[in-house]
Amino acid sequence: MHPTTAPSEIALERRQRLIRRVSVLCGLATLASLTACAGLGDRLPSIEGLVTPYKIDIQQGNVVTREQAQALQPGMPRQQVRDILGSPLLTSVFHADRWDYVFTFRRQGQPLQQRKLAVFFKAGVLERFEADELPSEAEFVASLDVRRKASKPPVLEATEAQLKAFQERNQGSATTPAVPPAPAPSVTYPPLEPQGAVQ
Repeated sequence: MHPTTAPSEIALERRQRLIRRVSVLCGLATLASLTACAGLGDRLPSIEGLVTPYKIDIQQGNVVTREQAQALQPGMPRQQVRDILGSPLLTSVFHADRWDYVFTFRRQGQPLQQRKLAVFFKAGVLERFEADELPSEAEFVASLDVRRKASKPPVLEATEAQLKAFQERNQGSATTPAVPPAPAPSVTYPPLEPQGAVQ
């Protein structure tokens, strides 16, 4: 012990050395655990494959079905075509005699659906139309239904052995006598108005 050093200063110095050693050990342990985790990342499945964020369905344009396209007849006026197909998604000032119907539907876990239909007019009436392969209305609705189909319906009937086991299990609880409920106490309340009050 130094003659000029007080015991409290020695204790403080020891404590500071101990804190430095512990912090170095914690740093080394953290570094070791991080390198171990980095090595395990290649062997363990990532959480990205297990959990995916919800993405909303995105629909753009008009749904045009095969039945609607079959209803189009050459010589129809523009308003009648609009009544059958709806308003076109694309119209151009430079191509006033052409209406384009474009439909896209994006849903998580399904391939992108995209279809196009172009309607051509001459002298204000329908001349012709060009379209991709269009689904029928039933096919389109079926493509939207993505609920998982149960492979086998659950069994809703019990076998004789299951019924017998159920009865045996419940007979043990049926032999204990049931305690009748206690009668409700009769409660009387004082009158709301004091006696002799003027009404």
